[in-house]
Amino acid sequence: MWFFVEVLVGGLMAGVMYSLVALGFVLIFKASSVFNFAQGVMVLFAALNFVGFLDMGIPVWLCFILAMGVMVLLSFVIERVVLRPLVNQPHISLFMATIGIAIFLEGFGEMLWGSSIKPLDVGIPDDVFFLGEAMIQQNDMFAAVVASVLVIALALFFHYTRIGRALRAVADDHQAALSIGIPLNHIWIIVWSVAGFVALVAGIMWGSKLGVQFSLTVLALKALPVLILGGFTSIPGAIVGGLIIGAGEKLSEIYLVDAIQSFYPSFSGAIEEWFAYILALAFLVFRPQGLFGEKIIERV
Repeated sequence: MWFFVEVLVGGLMAGVMYSLVALGFVLIFKASSVFNFAQGVMVLFAALNFVGFLDMGIPVWLCFILAMGVMVLLSFVIERVVLRPLVNQPHISLFMATIGIAIFLEGFGEMLWGSSIKPLDVGIPDDVFFLGEAMIQQNDMFAAVVASVLVIALALFFHYTRIGRALRAVADDHQAALSIGIPLNHIWIIVWSVAGFVALVAGIMWGSKLGVQFSLTVLALKALPVLILGGFTSIPGAIVGGLIIGAGEKLSEIYLVDAIQSFYPSFSGAIEEWFAYILALAFLVFRPQGLFGEKIIERV
């Protein structure tokens, strides 16, 4: 019983981290209706800048401010160089632009900071404590609390602020938003900056646990199945989808592997690596809008 609780809690905490990364995708999608393929690389790029400043002997709090400044500057450059020329263009053009941004940031980050794995220690506790007889990692709990607070703050930001309403208007129609006085360029800088902030927090949390390395981009893309489950425009969906993916992959790796191996002994396991994508594929077949996404009906 307590082992099940331990696995479940570990999965839920990993799921909260997936939700945090997925929020960056949701923010960009809400503002442009385009999937930002570069979000995973933004997590890596933000973490590389943070640990690079940290290696210079700069205090942690100032490293965070400097790294956030880099992400804001990056948002400004992306708006001026990439997004502004593509206003009201087909969504596939914007999507392809984010692929270009991802490739550039990955190469630029490696050129600036190198490709080696960089350990990151910001003082997050790494001891364990016991919930009954279940062993819980303190760093997982800390990351889950930070991610939860950020998720709640962003949800309130989107639903109860003027900027949040402007973001939704921009996502619906770029030209219509411009016609009623919404400054599209400012909105895009704001939303990419917020997505950069989310990427920085996620990069620090993951980097503290695994080290800052280029495989973080692959890990960050685990947020894609989270979006498919929850819905591309839903912040609550990102939360629920992350929890389902996190808990599901951990439980399946322990219990489903044992069940399959009892019938097929040569089964190697590793369900955790592909569970999220198989579940997302099932949702694409039976409920493509996700749990909380709106069903789109086009009338002709």
